[in-house]
Amino acid sequence: MRDPRIERLARLIVGYSLGLREGQVFRIDALDAAAPLALELYRAALRAGAHAYTNIGVPGLLESLLHEGSDEQLAHISPLRWEEIEGLDALATVWSEVNTRGLSRVDPDRHAAYLAAQRKLTNRRWERISRGEMSWCGTLFPTNAHAQEAEMSLEAYEDFVFAACHVHEERPEEHWRTVKTALEARATELGSVRELRVVGPDTDLRLGVAERSWLAADGRFNMPDGEIFTSPVETETTGEIRYTFPALYHGREVEDVRLRFENGAVVAAEASRGDDYLQSLLDMDAGARVLGEVAFGLNYEIDRFTRNILFDEKIGGTMHFALGSGFPQTGGRNTSGLHWDMICDLREEGEVHADGELLWKDGRFLADPALEVVESGVGG
Repeated sequence: MRDPRIERLARLIVGYSLGLREGQVFRIDALDAAAPLALELYRAALRAGAHAYTNIGVPGLLESLLHEGSDEQLAHISPLRWEEIEGLDALATVWSEVNTRGLSRVDPDRHAAYLAAQRKLTNRRWERISRGEMSWCGTLFPTNAHAQEAEMSLEAYEDFVFAACHVHEERPEEHWRTVKTALEARATELGSVRELRVVGPDTDLRLGVAERSWLAADGRFNMPDGEIFTSPVETETTGEIRYTFPALYHGREVEDVRLRFENGAVVAAEASRGDDYLQSLLDMDAGARVLGEVAFGLNYEIDRFTRNILFDEKIGGTMHFALGSGFPQTGGRNTSGLHWDMICDLREEGEVHADGELLWKDGRFLADPALEVVESGVGG
């Protein structure tokens, strides 16, 4: 029996997130574990009149490359991939794994080298997106592997994922349009702020954000979504931060990360577990030690840590700070092969001050009736 929530998710992504139109070229990237959603995306694209095709991967290919490939092979990007990214009007990426820990034992330096090369292609995709030349959305299809990471049964995890996307409702796009309005209002409010000070357990961090634009993550690039973000001024991050949630990056987990910044760059870093991986990513390139993103998680329906960044970075009441590549569309100038989101839980002992005035306390912005749709729960 087909789950109607899968079809609704596909329609939501094709219609709302991507705005797919007749005649556009649309690619669907997924592993075979996500075949049910890939099929529904394909069908929805056909109904929209698009020219859809799939890029279905096989589990284990990346592990083989990282274990057996030469340095030249790790750095190689096929000219066909460069040509293809120039010809796409829309792209959907479905992050669904059968083994979320497949990369746990690969050499961290080799993995960092591979990621640095791949980031060049990703940056080109974002250049085209920022110019309005293509659209992209990343999502997830529930699998046992992801359910196990979240310490949930598959059925409970499916309910969690589909509820976060609001596809348990008949018209999920109406919900996301409401979210868009609320988040854009909050982003506009932050547009005049020059400095943020974030205070929490073992955390006292100052970030310059003057003349940087804040953007609303309203379901266009991710599904589910629910955050506002910018790229901080590259030379104006100072202080210390502790990430109480594990930091995950491409299947590797680093616990209890502590960073100290001076003049915008990490000058000291440690982790209780996975420290070698942390250090290898920080040494990827000069930009890897600079923050490329600061964001407020505002999806209060996502209320638990699931070891999946698509959901965890949106947990209502948290903030995340990404090391590495920034967003040119917000004014960000930092370039790097890295973009690593790390989550700081501020729901119980957190404050954020904007230009010296208290803005956020214990995971909530101070009362603002016009924006209560966000603070009362992005899901309503």
